[in-house]
Amino acid sequence: MAVTLATAGRNALTDAIGGVLNSGTIEFQTSGSVEVATVTFGADAFPGASTGSATANAITDDTSATGGVVTKAVWKKSDTTEMLTCTVTAGGGGGDIIMTSTTVGAGDTVHVTSLVLATAAS
Repeated sequence: MAVTLATAGRNALTDAIGGVLNSGTIEFQTSGSVEVATVTFGADAFPGASTGSATANAITDDTSATGGVVTKAVWKKSDTTEMLTCTVTAGGGGGDIIMTSTTVGAGDTVHVTSLVLATAAS
C-alpha cells in the first residue's frame, strides 16, 4: 500500500520546512559546489501552507553575484544548516528551479520572481 498524506499532513510538513527557512538563504552553486549567488529569505519566509504548498514571501536579491554556471540550489537556515538541495536548469531543462540563464556573470543581480514550496500527497 502506498503512503498518502492528507492535506493537513502536507500543510504541516510544508509549514515546518518553510518556518525553519525564516531569514535563511538559497545558495546557487556550480556542479562543484562553488557559490555563484545567494539570495535571502525574509524574516517570514513563507505564509501558512494551503493544499500542501506555500509561495515564498519577498526574497532579497543578490546584487553582486560571484558568477559561474548554476546547476543546483542549496536552501539553508539562517544558521547555515543545509535543509535541502534541488536542481537548477534554464527553461525547458526540467529543473526544480528554472532560471532565465544558468550562466551568471560576476557582479550580476540574481532575482527570484516566484518560489513555491510544496509537499506531494504521495
